[in-house]
Amino acid sequence: MYDTILVRHGLMIVGPTGGAKTSNYKMLQQAMTSLKGEDAFERVQVDILNPKSITMGQLYGFVEPSTQEWKDGVLAKIVNEASKDEGPDKRWIMFDGPVDALWIENMNTVLDDNKKLCLNSG
Repeated sequence: MYDTILVRHGLMIVGPTGGAKTSNYKMLQQAMTSLKGEDAFERVQVDILNPKSITMGQLYGFVEPSTQEWKDGVLAKIVNEASKDEGPDKRWIMFDGPVDALWIENMNTVLDDNKKLCLNSG
């Protein structure tokens, strides 16, 4: 998993329930954090959310019907906060939950090489 992170900016860990997916990334996070200062290792901060626990509008953002104003979703706020952080720590945004065809299709642009989260707000 570490080698994949070095060459890709986004990845999915897929497997059955109880297959140690969460343990896998948590162990890598702990190892990288404990090796901080050696070679390319830095402290790793993880923002975790279950995308199935909220609606798509709450996840990505939506237009407020009464005011026609854009409201950022949880993911947009986390990405915005992470991109403003200029510290040396690595930031992982982790969707820890069941894969859903709808939200993974929306995330496809982020996992692509263009590295852009394209929301209706622009």
